[in-house]
Amino acid sequence: MTDADRDGVTVAPTADVDDQAAIGAGTRVWHLAQIREDATLGANCNIGRGAYVGPGVVIGDNVKLQNHALVYEPARLADGVFIGPAAVLTNDEYPRAVTPEGRLKTGDDWHAVGVTIGEGAAIGARAVCVAPVTVGRWALVAAGAVVTKDVPDFALVVGVPARRIGWVGRAGRPLTAKGDGVWVCPETGAEYHESDGTLAEA
Repeated sequence: MTDADRDGVTVAPTADVDDQAAIGAGTRVWHLAQIREDATLGANCNIGRGAYVGPGVVIGDNVKLQNHALVYEPARLADGVFIGPAAVLTNDEYPRAVTPEGRLKTGDDWHAVGVTIGEGAAIGARAVCVAPVTVGRWALVAAGAVVTKDVPDFALVVGVPARRIGWVGRAGRPLTAKGDGVWVCPETGAEYHESDGTLAEA
């Protein structure tokens, strides 16, 4: 990789970063990645080989997009988000290449809707988030899952369509039930409290 003409940003020679994109210090953009116009990336992000970031997408600090992740506008990713290899964040509720009259659709023929990913959340390899959905803080979407409805904070969701099968903590490990709505992280010992189908840190 070679240093781009940007403050502390490293861009591979084969990457395509639009001049109107804003890239935070310390961010690395790898081979064949594309960052479109008006996209905003925070500091210390890692954009993998062949990843795509659409026009106007907003990405926080310390975000990882693995190889061939596709993040379509108008997605919003908070700090510390992980998007796995070949995962897709869609933007079209009713996809069609042509209008009912058979004319090739343009940007004026549809309204883009976005996916929102909360702080620290992770989207597994080849998972698909079907817009418009929100994935909550520190949630974990399993590899290959298809998310069609909002995911609560700290939820572990799997399958097609994705459904919650448990809870995870900040470390990403499934939590262990302690009783009386208390859950514990086996790695850090941190406790979480469940109430009415939601989980919060103690």
